[in-house]
Amino acid sequence: MKSLVKTPLAVLVLGVAALSTTAQAEELKVMTSGGFTAAYKALGPEYAAASGDTLNTILGPSMGKAPEAIPNRLDRGEHADVVIMVGYALDDLIKQGKVDPASRVELADSRIGMVVKEGAAKPSIGTDAELKDALLKARSVAYSDSASGVYIEKQLFKKLGIEQQLVPKSKMIERIPVASVVAKGDYELGFQQVAELLPVPGVTFVAKIPEDVQSVTRYAAGIPVNAEHPKQARALLDYLASPKAQKAVQATGLDSVPR
Repeated sequence: MKSLVKTPLAVLVLGVAALSTTAQAEELKVMTSGGFTAAYKALGPEYAAASGDTLNTILGPSMGKAPEAIPNRLDRGEHADVVIMVGYALDDLIKQGKVDPASRVELADSRIGMVVKEGAAKPSIGTDAELKDALLKARSVAYSDSASGVYIEKQLFKKLGIEQQLVPKSKMIERIPVASVVAKGDYELGFQQVAELLPVPGVTFVAKIPEDVQSVTRYAAGIPVNAEHPKQARALLDYLASPKAQKAVQATGLDSVPR
């Protein structure tokens, strides 16, 4: 118990531990998408140790045609106790009757940031003018094939008035982390959600893009209507969304949801 008291989530963990003495431990199947995964991996082991529940984690995107995508898994009849994903994609599952609307929990906001290769100079991007200048001076620019990359390609360049200059030297990177191609030196600047940039070695995080041209992605979670362990699933969601969990959430590059 002494080691738990030293953790940032001590009070919450002790509460979960108290509940675990009266509840049967279960194996929870958790489907989670990229943006919240680092926070979930940081919080999950402490929750499992305190509650006694086992977390069986399945990774997959929030949307898209890939068979691993969470909606496609549910379409095939796969069971899950918890789904963690982009908020509007979760809303679609609620509208389809696949997730209990009363179970929806707001988890975190994810903003777009920029990286350069480790050791390279860090350009200033604190204002729209500085970001525009950095993009125009860059030899090459990479961004993801997720919602953040679509925003950059379809809206950000237009907002900054540099779409024509950026199209020839920018590329959407499919399947792999944008930071990985920047680390190899294939691209000078890389853009993706901060939580997906920070875990990749070989790059230096520069900053989030300015708020007035930012695109914020809300991550949320819910309990599918065919969940086998809905009570335990609710306890996990309460834990992930709790005030005591926010330090760990923020450490992964996410922003706490205003409450």
